[in-house]
Amino acid sequence: NERSFIRYMGSLTTPPCSEGVIWTIFTNTIPINEDSVNQLRQNLMRKVYRPVQPLNNRSIFRSY
Repeated sequence: NERSFIRYMGSLTTPPCSEGVIWTIFTNTIPINEDSVNQLRQNLMRKVYRPVQPLNNRSIFRSY
């Protein structure tokens, strides 16, 4: 299914690392051109300041 995803409650990856963020990860990739990748790198994909955190009883939801 091209619209399937995984979703969980988490936090920001940059200071102040606030919680209450809903992360959605699509299980299938989509092609994008190199210009779009460069735009993402310049504007969104900056340094991640926080390592992966423990699950801490969070629920992970999966669409079907």
